[in-house]
Amino acid sequence: MRKYILGMIGLISLSILLSISAWKSDSIPTKPPYIKLTLDSSYHQHVNILYADLHLKQAGLALNVFEKALTGFYNLKKAGQLSSKQILSIADFDQLSTKKRLYVIDLEKKEVLLNTWVAHGQKSGNDEAVNFSNTYNSLSSSLGFYITGEVYWGSHGKSLKLDGMDEGFNNNARNRSIVVHGAPYVSPNTINTLGRLGRSQGCPAVAPEFANEVIKTIADKTLLFINKSVEQYHSKYLDETLAANFANEPLNSSMD
Repeated sequence: MRKYILGMIGLISLSILLSISAWKSDSIPTKPPYIKLTLDSSYHQHVNILYADLHLKQAGLALNVFEKALTGFYNLKKAGQLSSKQILSIADFDQLSTKKRLYVIDLEKKEVLLNTWVAHGQKSGNDEAVNFSNTYNSLSSSLGFYITGEVYWGSHGKSLKLDGMDEGFNNNARNRSIVVHGAPYVSPNTINTLGRLGRSQGCPAVAPEFANEVIKTIADKTLLFINKSVEQYHSKYLDETLAANFANEPLNSSMD
């Protein structure tokens, strides 16, 4: 009998101790797991902050397109290919020609300087650009990273030469005379008449009234990225590890 009573007391005591332990574990908040912020995650945070500061979502530019363009900018800066100007231009052919799909961005001021129409090549498609070529006389647009070259006067007036930086995708741009120039078929009137923008012979043509401003702003070895999200396109300048290392200083300042 005595052993039975002692056993019952032990069970009751154990139950009380377990209840107290359970109450403590429920009432005391647990410490969240430690998450190490890697260089890679810091870079993506930097890209997201800059994207938000520039209000690019509201302007119709997708985050992944901006990230590709910015990565190329940092890599080409690292390679010493660009001037001291912090200008990044993006022609986003994921968007239809009726959209204002050219973005000229001042990364230093965190400001979109220009957002306007830009044409694609005649053989690239109608309203949507779907075909691309690096071949002479193809009348098609070429994807990839370009560095702006010399300003000159040609059949379209003031124009800006381009050097394609992606082997196999746009490196024939200079030989093909792929340049930035003004063209009357880049206008709201053309969109109203045809239901799409007019098309070039492969050049990223802009409206004549904006040509001078566009050329003046992006001239002198700045970066132009012509985008279309297709699997075939690849570039050594899309290396985010190299870009993140080069962007480490601005990354740290943006985290303050």
